[in-house]
Amino acid sequence: MSRNKSVTPMMKQYLRLKKKYQDAFLFFRLGDFYELFYEDAKKASSILEIALTSRQKIPMCGVPHHSADSYLSKLLKHGYKVAICEQVEDPKESKGVVKRDVVKVLTPGTAVEIESGDIKENTYVMSLVFQGDDWGLALIDLSSGRMDTTQSTGENRKNLKDEMYKFSPKEIIFPQSCERKIEQLLSKNGIKGILKSSQEDWIFDIAQASD
Repeated sequence: MSRNKSVTPMMKQYLRLKKKYQDAFLFFRLGDFYELFYEDAKKASSILEIALTSRQKIPMCGVPHHSADSYLSKLLKHGYKVAICEQVEDPKESKGVVKRDVVKVLTPGTAVEIESGDIKENTYVMSLVFQGDDWGLALIDLSSGRMDTTQSTGENRKNLKDEMYKFSPKEIIFPQSCERKIEQLLSKNGIKGILKSSQEDWIFDIAQASD
């Protein structure tokens, strides 16, 4: 990310927050707009089909706060994560740069509130682990609260590809040690638009899960 040497206090605030959410688009609240900067702006402007501009040679684009949901929905449907940064104090009471902070992070699997009207389709989040050639998965449908599990071992091994197509998860959560297998699975079968979230292996430990 290229930056000007003379960074304004507001941009320092932006960069500090962006550093915490490098894997997400940062929607940075400025008055009645959410603004995106640098690489976020370049990428989002193309996906959202909005104008890319610049200020002091910093690429930027923005969407109105009152109609942000439609733009957020589009990014989520493309498999991206979005961090929402709001002004957390009254600008009239601010003695300097208005305080801002990320108030929520939206992912394709968890942002069901973005969908307008009734939820018309299942919204699955999948947790997937491998042990050798065997695997196990857990699914939760956030639109209904239903949870399912299945596994494939030995002679009863199921086709994982079929399970992926059957449920079409919005997000996959997996141990860091399984990342390579997950990437190979998705790439080999041409599966796109799924947010991949790797977590530390101990989280998936059987003893840990049973506590």
